[in-house]
Amino acid sequence: MAQAKIQAKMNEAGKVSKFSRTLSMADRSGRLLDSLDQLEMRVEALREAATAMEQEKESLLEMIQSIKNSQEMRNISDGEREELTITADRLLGRTLTVEVSVETIRNSLQEEALRKATSIIDEIVAKVLDDLDAAKKRLMALHAACVTDAPPVPIDQKFQSIVISCALEDQKKIKRRLETLIRNMDNSEKTIRLMDQQKADDLKSANGK
Repeated sequence: MAQAKIQAKMNEAGKVSKFSRTLSMADRSGRLLDSLDQLEMRVEALREAATAMEQEKESLLEMIQSIKNSQEMRNISDGEREELTITADRLLGRTLTVEVSVETIRNSLQEEALRKATSIIDEIVAKVLDDLDAAKKRLMALHAACVTDAPPVPIDQKFQSIVISCALEDQKKIKRRLETLIRNMDNSEKTIRLMDQQKADDLKSANGK
């Protein structure tokens, strides 16, 4: 009888101990989950910061190159131009020493979509010197496929379907690249117009003499 009571007490103690241990494991699991949730937010913040740095690098390179190729650089003395070009090249070199890379996780379909989108853009860029206006129009049609607002130019429907199949981060990068290319073409057109105008003015002055 006494033995039975002792056994019953041990069984009850075992149940309590097991129940307490289960609660403790659940508590630990909850704390670990909270920690991982906080770390996930920090990881996303890190990726966003790195992406912002990537964009800043692209912007700096574009602005420095724009200054190097600007009409203002042609309207100064050779000595000043040489000095400013050296400074611009130094800034380009220092900017290029900054390496920031945010890898995008893609499945096989997204990889293929990115390859196709990149190939289409590269093909247009390769023909820019042949026909600047035609290349710009095509790039604007591609860019129109990447925006949600109704654009004032025709949309390349085929390119749009390809971009939609890309990873979200790749979609943003494609849009940024197209915007950069279009801006560079706008600057090139301005430079060409200014040079044509300058030639015309020089010709008038020569005829006037």
